Amino acid sequence: MADIKNFTLFLLIVSLFLGATVEISEGSIPIGILLFVISALLISKIKFAGSDVIDRSFYRMLLGITIIAADAIYNISAKNQLGTLDIMAFLFGLSLIAYDFKNEEVRRMGKFGAYMSATFILLFLFFFEMFGYFNIDFMHLFDHYFVLTPSISFIKAVGLPIDVTATETVSIKGVEEMNVIIGGPCSGLYSMFLLIGIMVAYTRIEPIDKEKFYPMLVISIAVAYVANLIRVSTLYVVGFYYGKDTMLLVHEHIGWIIFAVVVTTILYVLDRMGKVTTDLA
Repeated sequence: MADIKNFTLFLLIVSLFLGATVEISEGSIPIGILLFVISALLISKIKFAGSDVIDRSFYRMLLGITIIAADAIYNISAKNQLGTLDIMAFLFGLSLIAYDFKNEEVRRMGKFGAYMSATFILLFLFFFEMFGYFNIDFMHLFDHYFVLTPSISFIKAVGLPIDVTATETVSIKGVEEMNVIIGGPCSGLYSMFLLIGIMVAYTRIEPIDKEKFYPMLVISIAVAYVANLIRVSTLYVVGFYYGKDTMLLVHEHIGWIIFAVVVTTILYVLDRMGKVTTDLA
């Protein structure tokens, strides 16, 4: 029963943490901070087995502290708002600090956080920074052909008068006329990066049959992609019937809520797969 309780709490903590990162970077900072506080309180409820004595690797701990300090100093000096990449950098640093605790539960959480955040950071730098450095217009093309075009096709199929006016812009003529830009976080790539990171991290702390994992990874990315199309289409409908202010309010929160549900479901499936693998072994 203790393992089930710990796993349930872990799922809830991951969901709240992801919600906090999205709220801070794209929505309401107070709500994001509240979600962080709640997730921190829930961590204290996990029943850790074994000794509470810690045994840290000095170099890994030092690297974690350096990453946190460097990111914080940079943002304070540049007077930047914290973004998703900053949150992932903080998580990576904290995870490195917790990575070598003797306590098995703390160590596993540190290992999970380190692999998840490192995977996200690498994918972010590759798709957002490297492509930009070589002037490859990947993001605009992805937003247009993989997000805007299919979502508009769906909305037109249900009879709402929404038109594409630019590569990433649609015109909504409902209770009020507005132009909406579909780009950046609306692409859903952040969610996919997080999902890939979560699944990679899970394979590092639980025995998963690789032959089952890779199809599950592909299916999960497809589910995340479809979930994002549903989110964007929902925003169109809300904007058409209720106006810009209501649409922006829904936009602040709907993304992480949908993603939390998707991630919780996928982690549950992975946990069941891990149990099956362990039983067979």
